[in-house]
Amino acid sequence: MKLARRPEPRRARLHHVPQMAAILWAFARSTPWLPRVRPRHTDLRLMAQFTRRGWVRIVPGRRGPAAFITREGERILALYVHPRARRRGLGSALLQDAKSQSPRLELWVVEANHPARAFYTAHGFVEVARARGGGNDENLPDILMVWPPESSQRSAEV
Repeated sequence: MKLARRPEPRRARLHHVPQMAAILWAFARSTPWLPRVRPRHTDLRLMAQFTRRGWVRIVPGRRGPAAFITREGERILALYVHPRARRRGLGSALLQDAKSQSPRLELWVVEANHPARAFYTAHGFVEVARARGGGNDENLPDILMVWPPESSQRSAEV
């Protein structure tokens, strides 16, 4: 996947939804511990709703989005990078863009997703709570992380 010279996040449009869904589904296919819990049409509907609300930003590639972030206010709902575009700073660019728009960010990351946890920790997020997964679609144990660390409280079980 050929990318633009500098990753410059911009607002996603409805015509990006199928390509963003393909990025999400590629992650799901390559992640053996992640159960399939929703039909694809539900993913598409949700992504279209979030895009209409202006919650989604992308980093464009030559053939469409190479990465995207979904954020409602200070809550990051999703951040995914196309498998062929990983390790090129796109996730970092999206996270930096989100930080520039909000004085505080929070997200839930699945406990088993060690690469994502390391990524967020490297970007200044800290763990503030753990849960058994009742709040995520997959029902997997997860961790609440926040940025900046001064906004966090001591770790707690939710």
